[in-house]
Amino acid sequence: MQTNQKLILPKIGCGTWAWGNRLLWGYDESMDNELQNVFSLCVSNGVTLFDTGDSYGTGRLNGRSEMLLGKFSQGYMGAYQDNICIATKLAAYPWRWRAKAMISACAASAQRLGKNVDLVQMHWSTANYFPWQEWGLLDGLADLYEQGKVKGVGLSNYGPKQLKKVYKRFSDRGVPIATLQVQYSLLSTYPVTELGVKEVCDELGIKLIAYSPLALGILTGKYSEKGSYPKGIRGILFKQILPGIRPLLLCLEAVAKSRNKTMSQVAINWCVSKGTIPIPGAKNQVQAQENIGALGWELDSGEVAELDKAAASTGKKMVQNIFQTQ
Repeated sequence: MQTNQKLILPKIGCGTWAWGNRLLWGYDESMDNELQNVFSLCVSNGVTLFDTGDSYGTGRLNGRSEMLLGKFSQGYMGAYQDNICIATKLAAYPWRWRAKAMISACAASAQRLGKNVDLVQMHWSTANYFPWQEWGLLDGLADLYEQGKVKGVGLSNYGPKQLKKVYKRFSDRGVPIATLQVQYSLLSTYPVTELGVKEVCDELGIKLIAYSPLALGILTGKYSEKGSYPKGIRGILFKQILPGIRPLLLCLEAVAKSRNKTMSQVAINWCVSKGTIPIPGAKNQVQAQENIGALGWELDSGEVAELDKAAASTGKKMVQNIFQTQ
């Protein structure tokens, strides 16, 4: 018998993928207190969805991202504590082939969290390279829901064609798909404007989660062609993209000034205006507070139209996730 409790999804969440990346490079335990303060600040302001993955904090860190989230959620006492939703994505590793592999993976995540996973998600589809691997893993997610071990099941990086196939398979078992994650921002409208995933999600009753709503930080306004760039691959990417998006950044800046908001807050609010749940990353309290400032107000239709026009006319777009399916 199905015993799942209600899955509570707010309008905005915290994308702990940013934590995951930080944990993989240059992490040390001195960061834990700051991350715990970020968590508490978010929850106390009604930001209660936290997204992570079992591949965040791998190797010697042994799932550190999930461990920290579990520690923080259990230690938090205050407003909205009953609404905390921990979402984790299970990786489609090549050695995971059958349903039991995903059941074991979710059990390992639950052990690291110190509680059952609220929302379990397929991290990516293997349809583009090993289509025969995918269905066993998806059956594992459905098993988890049927067994009452998770409150909801979601997908990530699925396009409408593949989404409909999974929806049909799950529907035959009475398993609803709660969420779909895609890369979505003013610099990455492809999943919605070209693939049409939002229309399909609305039709099927699925909430659309927008990851990387600030396009890795390009939409924050902190970087410019003549200024400093981030280190590594991200810096190389920014050098390629920034010269072609000046009109979009200028439009974003103009709307932000007229609203007395930051560019980040406008970019996040734009995602909300499109009916998505954005999950911006936050590595410190300053970033978390800025993200929270995207709540409690709405862009009007004219502002949204201006931003849409500027986004459509940009000469450069954010590189799409290689696992995104049709």
